[in-house]
Amino acid sequence: MHRKKPVAYEWYFSLTPFTTEKMFMFKFIKSKAGLLPMVAVVTALVNANACLATPNDDPIPNLVGNWSGENKTYSEKKGYASWIKTIEITEQNGRIFKGHFTYMDGTKQFFGVIYPDNTSFTWVSSDSKGYNQGRILGTNKLSACYTEAGADATVGCAELSKSGK
Repeated sequence: MHRKKPVAYEWYFSLTPFTTEKMFMFKFIKSKAGLLPMVAVVTALVNANACLATPNDDPIPNLVGNWSGENKTYSEKKGYASWIKTIEITEQNGRIFKGHFTYMDGTKQFFGVIYPDNTSFTWVSSDSKGYNQGRILGTNKLSACYTEAGADATVGCAELSKSGK
C-alpha cells in the first residue's frame, strides 16, 4: 500500500500531544482561505500593541533624510528578489512624516506615522494595497517590512541605514 507523504503541518501535529487548540489550528492552517485572515489578525495585533504602548517621554525621533539598504522580497508571481532600496523622508511634523522611494516598477510617494512608543511606525501609499511597518533600531538604523494580501500578495523586509542630512 502506497502512503502519501505528510505535509509540514501534519508532521507538527503528529510529533506533539493532541489538544483542542491544535485541532482548531490544524483546520485553520490546512485551509488556504484561513491563512489570509490569520495574517490580518496578526498584523492587527501588532498594530494594536504599538498604538496602545505607553507613550515614551523621549523626543520623537527625526526620520528626515536618505535611508538605504538591502530589501529582500517574495511574491508568488515574481518569486524571491533582492535589491538596494533607497528612500528619502523629505518632511516630518511631529509623529507624521512623508517621503518617496524608487523601486523596480517606478517611484512611490508615501506618508506615515511614528507610534507613541517612538520605536514603531507604519507608512502607506495612496497607490498601493499594502502596508509598510517598521521599527526604529537606532539613530541611524531602521527596519521596514512590507505586507500585501490578495492576488498580488507580497512580503519583504529591508534594514536601512541613514546617510547624509
